[in-house]
Amino acid sequence: METKNTLVMDAQILDAHGLRKGSLLIENDKIIEVSSSISPAGVDKVINAQGKLLIPGLVNTHTHLSMTLFRGVADDLKLEKWLNDYIWPLEAHLNGEYCYAGALLGCVEMIKSGTTTFNDMYFYMDHVAEAVKEAGLRAVISHGMIDFDDEEKRKAEIKESKRIIKKCHGGADGRIRVALGPHSPYTCSRELLEEVRGLADEHGLLIHIHVAETEDEVRQVKEKYGLGPFAYLDDIGFLGEDVIAAHAVWLSSSEIHILRSRGVKLSHNPTSNMKLASGVSPVEELLECGVCVSLGTDGPASNNNLDMIEEMKIAALLQKIKSMDPTSLGAEKVFEMATINGAAALGMVDEIGTIEVGKKADLALINTRKCNLAPWRHPVSHLVYAASGCDVETVLCDGEILMENGKLKSLDEKYVIELAESAAEELTSKA
Repeated sequence: METKNTLVMDAQILDAHGLRKGSLLIENDKIIEVSSSISPAGVDKVINAQGKLLIPGLVNTHTHLSMTLFRGVADDLKLEKWLNDYIWPLEAHLNGEYCYAGALLGCVEMIKSGTTTFNDMYFYMDHVAEAVKEAGLRAVISHGMIDFDDEEKRKAEIKESKRIIKKCHGGADGRIRVALGPHSPYTCSRELLEEVRGLADEHGLLIHIHVAETEDEVRQVKEKYGLGPFAYLDDIGFLGEDVIAAHAVWLSSSEIHILRSRGVKLSHNPTSNMKLASGVSPVEELLECGVCVSLGTDGPASNNNLDMIEEMKIAALLQKIKSMDPTSLGAEKVFEMATINGAAALGMVDEIGTIEVGKKADLALINTRKCNLAPWRHPVSHLVYAASGCDVETVLCDGEILMENGKLKSLDEKYVIELAESAAEELTSKA
């Protein structure tokens, strides 16, 4: 492969290590130098970052990307009604082409708001992988498995997951990894969960699952198994450092101890939890106990966007209201949740999440010369509390420039929107 160099010059660099001024040199997919001054001589591409804020590409640790097609279709409803009466009937008519169109739209939205890596659970995941490949993003994908104690359904779900592993794992030059995606303890049988655990151990894969999202879920699991969701999963030997659990709203103190002792990673989804009135996860307590908590948007049908910068602000504000303490979950902590904690949750802490030599060149450049960011004083505070995804100007993933000065380079935005609009119209007409 021919060597390709990109230089990002004169940026304010912000990551979990703090704020500093400098430049960085990228060779192919990796950062090879970060210093106060780097000569542009012989460099293929120079990005002038003067007056800009350079951050690691944001990491969205829980979403259902193709649900962009369901955006706004069923709002202001309780989770059970939302799922049973609207979402699941629509999903019965999904196909690979629809999921590709929805995923492509989601990729555009994430690039434009600074997300470079995401953790996705849904259906027709080989078609989602194709969208990821074309967009240039980094993703962990999993087929969402539900069996409701049906043995034939369980066999089919495992078969599909194995197909996706074989077809997609390591795709797009390593940017795509496959995880296992049992939906939740109340929609998956013990047999399915135990088989997933075995497959994860056999193939060295992550497990992506919804747990303890609502009080009703906790009630159902307790009625069936006599334990709370996390206690039940621990009892059957399911939990481990390779498990990333979304939501984790309704937790007992003993379950928090289980999470810490087993090394389980959590994805906090504040906007979705608020919109569906699921509750407020005890994020501050979890972090203080040493649990790795990252940040996710959930799907575009329950958020209703994929803007991780907005998600940071909502996460911080929600914890302040929960504790009635304005010092709870400060800007620095929530920024770490969206970057280095997300990298840790996905097993990529040595590759992404901070801006340092040897890591992948997954970066987002924020235009600080915007009215909503003036006067420019405290970068991390402004990023979390004043910025939005619309302030992202340039994005790189794996060293490739996906958007420059607000213009997408990897995808045709107009075409993607038209494709998604057509798919959504066809899908809703069928349902």
